[in-house]
Amino acid sequence: MKITDTIRYAGVNDHQIDLFEGQYKVPNGMAYNSYVILDEKIAVMDTVDANFTHEWLDNLDRILEGRKPDYLIVQHMEPDHAANVANFLKVYPETTIVANAKTFTMIQNFFCLALERQKLEVTNGGTLNLGNHNLTFVFAPMVHWPEVMVTYDSTDKVLFSADGFGKFGALDVEEDWDDEARRYFIGIVGKYGPQVQKLLKVAAGLDIQIICPLHGPVLTENLGHYIGLYDTWSSYTPETEGIVIAYTSVYGHTKAAVELLADKLRSKGCPKVVVYDLARDDMAEAVEEAFRYGKLVLATITYNGDIFPFMRTYIENLTERSYQNRTIGLIENGSWAPAAARIMQGMFEKSKNITWLENNVKITSSLSEANEAEIDAMAEELCK
Repeated sequence: MKITDTIRYAGVNDHQIDLFEGQYKVPNGMAYNSYVILDEKIAVMDTVDANFTHEWLDNLDRILEGRKPDYLIVQHMEPDHAANVANFLKVYPETTIVANAKTFTMIQNFFCLALERQKLEVTNGGTLNLGNHNLTFVFAPMVHWPEVMVTYDSTDKVLFSADGFGKFGALDVEEDWDDEARRYFIGIVGKYGPQVQKLLKVAAGLDIQIICPLHGPVLTENLGHYIGLYDTWSSYTPETEGIVIAYTSVYGHTKAAVELLADKLRSKGCPKVVVYDLARDDMAEAVEEAFRYGKLVLATITYNGDIFPFMRTYIENLTERSYQNRTIGLIENGSWAPAAARIMQGMFEKSKNITWLENNVKITSSLSEANEAEIDAMAEELCK
């Protein structure tokens, strides 16, 4: 794939994988992106996953057409991007590895490579001239590993963005960027909003016309849309008006309350209403949607003096990703000693700018007329 006259795509598609990072469902696979800058000196940008060593090296061989690379730039040491550093050096032993100090420590940890005469250690803001191309390295710690850096090519105005602006899905499958990029961002990078904000401020000062991420498609048009979404996601601002109802139910009574609430919300003309059964639906998608919309209703039972395990996991997934700036309502159910509402609210005690609904629902075993009135009041408040 030709990205510019002198930049080529060398990455691979992975349709063998079912769970990315052991937890995120990827029915359309993944892309592990690598790039080659062809100049007086040649730079290869990152490697790929260990399962695709030969395919990637074959891609490089075709692009290089007999030339030898001068540099391998390692922006991110996660194994889906850096697994082939040692294999690359076996084929191209004269190449200089370009990375920062933290990356070189990780290279030693992963590969036990002695690189003293083959390393170029760069600093934040450091540069590398390839002839016509001038590269600037910008450190992006905790987006989403501590060693991460991105690279700006001022010649072709390309930002090599590491995991930033990545998404789930292989490149040979057409699908909406926003949904799978949001799920990727919230799941993997979402905890590190302040660090992403810092990187976006640096990027705002660059003339960027192309974004080359390590996952997902190369972005060449409407960059303001993608950058705007990253600003929204990393500032924990609701993206769209809507309500997520996430529930767990054992014998169907809590589910009945949720279904009644959803029906009332829709009949009142509320914006988008999305319902997730946390025991059956994809947890990562339910988490993503809670960040997408501005209002959330949590419905569960008291279970062993606590809350139902899937609900606890769900809330932990939200809070560890800095869930904030949202409105939350609670539906609890308990046949004796109900404690679910108190426990759920307590789990958000460190979350910032949470507005709690005044009208919540307390069920004692099954729905009563009083509960139906509570649900109606909750729906009215949510639709304001």
